[in-house]
Amino acid sequence: MLIEFSVGNYRSFKEVVTLSMVATSLTAKDKRIDESNTFRVDENLRLLKSVAIYGANASGKSNLVDAIGFMKWFIINSSKATQINETIPIKRFRLSSETDAEPSYFEIVFILEGKIYRYGFEVNEKRVISEWLFHVPKKKEHFLFERRLDTFKMTNIYSEGKYLKDKTRENALFLSVVAQFNGKISQKILSWIGELILLSGLHGDIYREITADYFKNPQYQQEIIQLIKKLDLGIESISVKQSFVELTKDYLPGNIPEDLKKVILDSMQDATLQTPANIKTLHQKYDAEGNQTSKELFDLDDDESEGTKKLFAFAGPLLEALKEGSILIIDELAARLHPLMTREIVKLFNSNETNPRNAQLVFMTHDTNLLTNALFRRDQIWFVEKNRKGMSNLYSLAEYTVRNDASFEKDYIKGKYGAIPYIGDLRGLIDSWNE
Repeated sequence: MLIEFSVGNYRSFKEVVTLSMVATSLTAKDKRIDESNTFRVDENLRLLKSVAIYGANASGKSNLVDAIGFMKWFIINSSKATQINETIPIKRFRLSSETDAEPSYFEIVFILEGKIYRYGFEVNEKRVISEWLFHVPKKKEHFLFERRLDTFKMTNIYSEGKYLKDKTRENALFLSVVAQFNGKISQKILSWIGELILLSGLHGDIYREITADYFKNPQYQQEIIQLIKKLDLGIESISVKQSFVELTKDYLPGNIPEDLKKVILDSMQDATLQTPANIKTLHQKYDAEGNQTSKELFDLDDDESEGTKKLFAFAGPLLEALKEGSILIIDELAARLHPLMTREIVKLFNSNETNPRNAQLVFMTHDTNLLTNALFRRDQIWFVEKNRKGMSNLYSLAEYTVRNDASFEKDYIKGKYGAIPYIGDLRGLIDSWNE
């Protein structure tokens, strides 16, 4: 379970900002929303099941997803993807001379096997500046290890890293190195990080094959079909066929020299290549009187809308998150989807019935139809706003004094909470065409 994520000096985030999934002490207008949209970890901690993040174009919403993605990638790959003297692909804030020599900051707090962990690091293009791992075994937080440049401190609880300091390159994370050497705590954390699901709502087609693979499981297959049918797309059923072809030189890029192709093929004798899934949707066909006459097969790629394609592509990861209690982070969830469809997806997470394992959804959107106290508590609504110096700030609606019966959408459009685009007078542009 995710508690919070912090980032600083990365892309448009100059100062450290924190996205918190901790439920505040406020209450919703409808008390049933307090019960369905949150879950209790213990007597002192209650977490949110979903968070919606709003902001103008280029405000920094996608940069927050990118920051989580970079942290995930670097934790999983730094011990093997970077070599000595290889630069780290960090993207610091570039619009201030104050941050030129400063490292980027990342920290994540989460619950794993009933314990709270806090892990983070500071990094620049050349090396890891600092790194830390804390946990809460009972009530108080204790450190497991701390690193500052090439100096390491660790407790006996983290004895798995005792002899690995000298094996840690300056451009690699200590946690990643220890996990590579089978450190139990480190491997568990790496596994948890690896299970974070990040999706782009603007490029949903790239997840098409993921959902197609879920069709190999009969239970997932039926659940995906039911999900799509209940969202009223006129689809009766879906079929997915996958095939394999023998790997030949025709399937290798044309710019590879022929002698190299031979080496590759010789080393992969009898290899097969999975082709893109052939996905068909089944629709009812009617006569002039509206009577069902037959069924008609549509090709998902050629005959269905972009919204239907996206919904199919997202169906697998959505259901996996709900079934496994995972964390799902989606940039531009509402793109190409009808507002009512987006609302139903959010409701799947804000429900004790469809989300019994307390999966968490974090999504970026422009869909103001979702800004309602009938769907969200105030602490579930967040905003990203960029100032004139190009710095993004992240803040919650819970920071405002707002009546429980207020129209969140109406007040947001009016600019009461900020995080909206400031559009100049375009009439002068039109007038110039007539000069």
